[in-house]
Amino acid sequence: MTPEDHANAANDLLGAEASGDQIGLLTRRFPDMGMDDAYAVQNAIYRAKLAQGRSVVGWKIGLTSKAMQYALNIDIPDSGILFDDMVFEDGATVPAGRFIQPRIEAEIAFVMKSAIGGADVTRDDVLAATDYVAPSIEILDTRIVRVDPETGQTRTVFDTISDNAANAGVVLGRARHEVDAFDLRWVGAITSRNGAVEETGLGAGVLNDPVESVVWLARRMAQYGQSIAPGQIILSGSFIRPVECPSGAEIHADFGPFGSVDIAFA
Repeated sequence: MTPEDHANAANDLLGAEASGDQIGLLTRRFPDMGMDDAYAVQNAIYRAKLAQGRSVVGWKIGLTSKAMQYALNIDIPDSGILFDDMVFEDGATVPAGRFIQPRIEAEIAFVMKSAIGGADVTRDDVLAATDYVAPSIEILDTRIVRVDPETGQTRTVFDTISDNAANAGVVLGRARHEVDAFDLRWVGAITSRNGAVEETGLGAGVLNDPVESVVWLARRMAQYGQSIAPGQIILSGSFIRPVECPSGAEIHADFGPFGSVDIAFA
């Protein structure tokens, strides 16, 4: 893909977000696109949103579980950008029409107190830079069709990364914990929709330890000249499958002693 291709794809995705009308698969339009192309499209979206007056409040890490990596035939996670208009209060209701096909995932969020970055970031560096951890819900959306209606071709990781890693929103629970207060590998969630349990999982599903997920993010960002800033939220990755959230869905993620998070969709 050329820089012009990257910019055009980003504009198409921004248009889809604004209109609610999904675009076709980028991997069908650009069969030879690769990982660097996908992040270049995401970066073009980043620049456009900053020009619109948005600010970055954090980062999300996706595809951290083996199940999702096997499903997409990849062996590494991906990442996306959290903007200020993506933050929802615990217990809030998402307005009707805000998203196209919303889904949610339960995750452990890290909120940073100091900057961190570089190719040699370690687990101890992440622990030292973390202000607190909290239960969270990530809201996913897709501005790209999941399946091409003509060919049956499904989205690949390159489509997803281009689409800001399917990122759409974040909800932090009210509980706040020191990063070493819990063994995060054993922090889990029972996630319910309208009172029925849909998914359960443990933090160990995230690269065996959510802290290692943040290490991966810091090292990946260094490859693109980026770093994590103080105060930013890091969604370390989901340990459940995405839960569909049609109109009327009420989501409750119960993390036990770690806390809980709620979000509803009008």
